[in-house]
Amino acid sequence: MFCDCFYWNKGFSELESESSESKPFSLPSPLPQWPQGRGFATGRINLGEIQVVNVTEFDRVWKCGTSRGKLRCASFYKPVGIPEGFHCLGHYCQPNNQPLRGFVLAARANEPGHLADDHLPPLKKPLNYSLVWSSDSDCYFWLPNPPVGYRAVGVIVTDGSEEPEVDEVRCVREDLTESCETGEKVLGVGSFNVWSTKPCERGIWSRGVEVGSFFCSTNDLSSDNKAAMNIACLKNLDPSLQGMPNLDQVHALIHHYGPMVYFHPEETYMPSSVPWFFKNGALLHRFEKSQGEPINSTGSNLPAGGENDGSFWIDLPEDDEVRSNLKKGNIESSELYVHVKPALGGIFTDIVMWIFCPFNGPATLKIGLLTVPMNRLGEHVGDWEHFTFRISNFNGDLTQMFFSQHSGGGWVDVSDLEFVKGSNKPVVYSSKHGHASFPHPGMYLQGPSKLGIGVRNDVAKSKYMVDSSQRYRIVAAEYLGEGAVSEPYWLQFMREWGPTIVYDSAAEINKIIDLLPLILRYSFESLFPIELYGEEGPTGPKEKDNWEGDEIC
Repeated sequence: MFCDCFYWNKGFSELESESSESKPFSLPSPLPQWPQGRGFATGRINLGEIQVVNVTEFDRVWKCGTSRGKLRCASFYKPVGIPEGFHCLGHYCQPNNQPLRGFVLAARANEPGHLADDHLPPLKKPLNYSLVWSSDSDCYFWLPNPPVGYRAVGVIVTDGSEEPEVDEVRCVREDLTESCETGEKVLGVGSFNVWSTKPCERGIWSRGVEVGSFFCSTNDLSSDNKAAMNIACLKNLDPSLQGMPNLDQVHALIHHYGPMVYFHPEETYMPSSVPWFFKNGALLHRFEKSQGEPINSTGSNLPAGGENDGSFWIDLPEDDEVRSNLKKGNIESSELYVHVKPALGGIFTDIVMWIFCPFNGPATLKIGLLTVPMNRLGEHVGDWEHFTFRISNFNGDLTQMFFSQHSGGGWVDVSDLEFVKGSNKPVVYSSKHGHASFPHPGMYLQGPSKLGIGVRNDVAKSKYMVDSSQRYRIVAAEYLGEGAVSEPYWLQFMREWGPTIVYDSAAEINKIIDLLPLILRYSFESLFPIELYGEEGPTGPKEKDNWEGDEIC
């Protein structure tokens, strides 16, 4: 039985975005009352010497004229409804082809007892402003010029040529800031460009805080030219990260937002729990030993720690029947393995859900109008995939989801997610044989899509589904401290969950080459993912870069 689903952004038209104000986004269902404890979902977060709130109400100052051609249409907003005692740090902008859903931070100084020894206040008014750019006499972009020892963290926009009052924003003491870099390009008008910003260093141990404002410039700004950035991000100097959820709150978030994961109706290689995989025949192999040894259901006899040095790996047994059953997996036993971690300096929580499949099936290629199923190319033992949902620690709102797709993936805004009808649970589609995650059903091509050539990722609803809001296990949450979460033994296995495979696949490759246009035959290897030519056994979650770092797009 399928679940009914709801897609908020379905049918959002470009014409509508040009002719009217962007509609505010809201989740399909009301939020619950989150359990009490710590500073999660209290509306304010302490960063040490300053306290911040996120402002989500705006008045539009300016909207660019058109989105036709190469000009991207965007709107610029002044935050309103800032609580008494807090100060604006910058204005907000976003493209017009999406619902209004962003935020900017406002800040105030904490009590004097939190001040540094030199008593320089955390926040100060700018000295004045520099005009960065103006449109046809109806929009002006101003950069605050900070006092010595302070940084601007945002830009403001006016509809008149008069320089803003210095009381409009605050600059932040330099030691309370971190360097930032440009994110998504929001607008380009001739030499004038606008980008979102994000901290340069992102991950569990990084403390850079995204402000929610933007950076703009009339200069060419290459991605490695951080010196040209004359605004900064904030820095969280509160070692307790008091805005992060406690364990009860994490469970409540998972119960409320845990996605429904659909597997393809023709999927052969289903997920399973890790204990099921071990109990039903998976073997631990050691270098220079011909026979594998059984693995305890908890993984307690796996070597823990160390590094992936090739000394150990996991493989399927030799017996054909047992091997075949293991490959098929066991969806009834499947569960999601959850890693909870701070994001963007602890103003967000990333809930990362890992799913394990005992086997990754062969790839299916698309070459123009032809679909070519492979016999072995793309196969490997032990497949770890994941998706991540990002929660605002100010209020518990879902803001984004990351969908992992083999060696890459991408963030999707909450307004572009599909939800299980009557709930705030997103839908995740797992691709046939490869188990990559996608936000909507269809066929996604991995490769040069303009040529219509690549590996097919087919996703669709079926009776095969896993409700991650119920079938999950929290395996790590480092910020809660030692002992708060009991990590399973197998999580410490840092070696490969499958043997290294080099495909003897000349016949399959020649079959593909014969189908290609002559002009493409000599560049065959560059047209398809490197995984098709051989596959090292995948490592477990803790060996992935995103375990401690941010998601890699």
